[in-house]
This record gives sequence, C-alpha cells and structure tokens, in this order.
Amino acid sequence: MHLGTLTIVLYLHDTESLKDKRQIIKSLVETTRQKFNISIAEVDDLDKWRRATIGVACVANESAHVNRVLDKVLDTIESNPAVDVGEVELEML
Repeated sequence: MHLGTLTIVLYLHDTESLKDKRQIIKSLVETTRQKFNISIAEVDDLDKWRRATIGVACVANESAHVNRVLDKVLDTIESNPAVDVGEVELEML
C-alpha cells in the first residue's frame, strides 16, 4: 500500500470576506474530490480570507499511480482562475 499527501497553499483573488473564501474553497474541494476520488480538505489558514491551505491524500497499490493522481490534482487546482498556487509539498509514504 502506498500513500501520498499533498499540501497546497492557495492565495485567493476577489475575496472580501470569509464567506467568499468558503464558497470558493468548498466548490474547489467538492469538484476535486468527485473528479479524482481522493481525500481533500482545508487544513490550515481557516481565519484568513485571502489564503487557504489544502491537504490532499491518495492511497493506491502502486506509488506511480499515487504520484500521477496527485500531479493531476495539482494541475487541476493550478488551472482554477480563482486561486494562485503558492507553496506545494508532496510526500510519499
């Protein structure tokens, strides 16, 4: 069994409140979870309305598959015009 985790810091545009931030993050998390069948959640920066930290986890029987899935997740999030991707940390266990 292979486990991969991805921690992504996001910088949000056009947010004026925590309500705006939560709306963007909730949409991003739900669509990404459904598309890739992964575990994903906002894990840090909960009180900041222009920054969010997302945690992603994927489990599979091959590490190459885990790496491919996490790469595609990152590409999908980077293509979202509502956010800029900051620091990214990938860990394979």
